[in-house]
Amino acid sequence: MITVALAKGRLAEESSDLLVKCGIPAEVIKSDTRKLVLASPDDEFHFFLVKPSDVPTYVEYGIADMGIVGKDTLLESGADLYEMLDLKYEACKLCVAGFPDRKNSVTNTHLRVATKYVNTAKNLYAARGEDIEIIPLHGSIELAPVTGLADVIFDIVQTGSTLKANGLAVLEEIYDISARLVVNKVSLKTKAKEILPIIAKMRENI
Repeated sequence: MITVALAKGRLAEESSDLLVKCGIPAEVIKSDTRKLVLASPDDEFHFFLVKPSDVPTYVEYGIADMGIVGKDTLLESGADLYEMLDLKYEACKLCVAGFPDRKNSVTNTHLRVATKYVNTAKNLYAARGEDIEIIPLHGSIELAPVTGLADVIFDIVQTGSTLKANGLAVLEEIYDISARLVVNKVSLKTKAKEILPIIAKMRENI
């Protein structure tokens, strides 16, 4: 049996489509149910539906052999696992955004960055040798520069329409984000005969 951790919602539904294309009976993922553990008709696959931020944890600890999760979540988690494939869907950018006319008005030593990606932001600015203040937020991130809580935000940008509506703009595109296939390190060794063909089929269908 292969266990797969999936982020609940649209990512799980798109992952279901890909798995079915690969010959895996994953239609159950789209079923109207409150169950969090779903089994394929042949019981060869079990699917765990969890919060996106929990997918790397389930895979790292071996509760799930495989997982599909956004690259942004992987960066933030720092989980010890194998990132096997870029699945190309749910594509967006992880960006620094703010008021374009204030781009150069704030010195690095006083930069306040609002984000839910606290670890990723710390690693980014530390690698640049910049000392910043992180302001953790988990919703309506764009409000932070508007109200003066932060100088810039570090967040996912898809269309940019929310930024534009609030007078903000992308100042830097930092990471390309999309769905990624991850695998538990032990599972890749002990279940190689089952997992490697799945990876190969996924690669063909990307």
